[in-house]
Amino acid sequence: MSWLDILGIIAGTCTTLAFLPQAIKTWQSRSAGDLSVGTFMLLVIGLILWLIYGIILYNWPIIFTNGFTLLIAGSILYFKFRYP
Repeated sequence: MSWLDILGIIAGTCTTLAFLPQAIKTWQSRSAGDLSVGTFMLLVIGLILWLIYGIILYNWPIIFTNGFTLLIAGSILYFKFRYP
């Protein structure tokens, strides 16, 4: 594993974990009224595109971090529709 891969994993992990507190708070409070659906729709679309890009390049740091972030952002988007 190269230092660039390690750098990508660290950067991706930081940006992925940034969404975890919001997902936990939304799940615990059962409230997503203040969240912007547009923001999370764009984020999910962007993450899907990043995931496709990573798969095409066969780049595991991009695949792993964006795949996991997609799960978190997707769950927040689900909560937005489930708990308006």
